[in-house]
Amino acid sequence: MKNIFKQIPLYRFLKVCNEECEEKSVLDCGAGGECPPLSLFAEYGYKTTGIELNEKQIALAQEYSKSQNQSLGIQFGDMRLLPFQDESFGNVYSYNSIFHMRKVDIKKCIMEMKRVLKPNGLMFVNFLSIDDFRCGQGPCLGDNEYEQMDDEPVIHSYFRHTEADKYFEDMNLLYKEVRVLERIYEGKLIKQGFIDYILRK
Repeated sequence: MKNIFKQIPLYRFLKVCNEECEEKSVLDCGAGGECPPLSLFAEYGYKTTGIELNEKQIALAQEYSKSQNQSLGIQFGDMRLLPFQDESFGNVYSYNSIFHMRKVDIKKCIMEMKRVLKPNGLMFVNFLSIDDFRCGQGPCLGDNEYEQMDDEPVIHSYFRHTEADKYFEDMNLLYKEVRVLERIYEGKLIKQGFIDYILRK
């Protein structure tokens, strides 16, 4: 039985990739973790490559891929300066990763993702929205940018609903969704806010 991945919006992106792009290569920017979604793309025959800045998260992903008899191609790297040539991938995505940095660096990441994407290639990227319950908490670093505690201090940047549109003016928008989720976390009702984009170069 195949695993069901918790990164639900990527199922939509995978469906669009399957239907709209003949190029079966994909890059994950922020690819580590104990259940890396690149495995989902590998199940559908994609040649997978991943970039991850955290060595511990790389190790977790490699352990998972080994258990699944997969080679996902996850390596150490910084999405602000991707170690790939121009137009190397048919598809590229960053799920729940790009907003863990200042907005000036987020812009660099978007530029790099577009650079390595082939013409007519597809991109998925999501951002935290100002609807999120944590927006405004912790030391302020800038425009809705905060240092907040997870297991360690982590930057979270939050976006107004149309704020990130400017990054994609040279691309074709296929899908955009502002998602506001309510769920119970540690016994409390919390609200999480995200903005998802699927675009064509």
